[in-house]
Amino acid sequence: MNPKLIINGAAGRMGRLIIATIVDARKFDIIAAIEKKEHPQIGQDAGLLAGTGPLNINLSCQYPSGADVVIDFSVPDAVDASVEYCLKNSAALVLGTTGLTDRQQQNLQAASRNIGIVQASNMSLGMNLLFKLVGEVADALGENYDIEIVEQHHRFKKDAPSGSALTLAKNIAAATGRDWPDCAVFGREGREALRSKNTIGIHAVRAGDITGMHSVIFSTLGETVTLSHTAHSRKTFASGALRAAEWLIGKVPGLYSMADVLGIS
Repeated sequence: MNPKLIINGAAGRMGRLIIATIVDARKFDIIAAIEKKEHPQIGQDAGLLAGTGPLNINLSCQYPSGADVVIDFSVPDAVDASVEYCLKNSAALVLGTTGLTDRQQQNLQAASRNIGIVQASNMSLGMNLLFKLVGEVADALGENYDIEIVEQHHRFKKDAPSGSALTLAKNIAAATGRDWPDCAVFGREGREALRSKNTIGIHAVRAGDITGMHSVIFSTLGETVTLSHTAHSRKTFASGALRAAEWLIGKVPGLYSMADVLGIS
């Protein structure tokens, strides 16, 4: 029998793609597709919205009991409901929603004492390898290399900089002893905008339908090293979320990362 799964944010771009990926993989049984109650597509078949054919599961704002895992790619305001459901039903949670408040992050930490949670700003396997590498490269190159992060996403992305860009910066700061977030510089402007030593520049681009591009530039007088990742489609995030859900079921309570899922933590 397949594990039972709920998707929060089911009508969004990622939600629909996750539904299609799950249907193709046949490793989970979807029991609910959740959206906010005022969503215009409430009541429509989630499979038809995802382009997979009818699933006889209508978009709803109500969580049914009995799920083994919830995958949440919604918006920050909707995350609390997923956490509350998982705590009440002893379900695991795969969380890809970014832009959470400090309070929400503290609630996740508390919830992870009772349930398993995989939280990641980016579910791509390649991106999570980059998360690990940037700290190692920054530490090896040393403080004479300036570090700049440039992230590019589609025009519809709400938060800036991206959660992935922040993760890259935090990992670099941790590996090199920089104080986070004091070391971060978010863009530059003005006549006196010279670079300060040991800062990490972070820049956000929003244009067209760019799926996701992240570049980390390490540059000194004489040379530049650039590590980069490009997502060709959102399917890479959906596949990563499904892999995380498979891995998480049966794990002891805790707050896990995709590095844990991949065994590179």
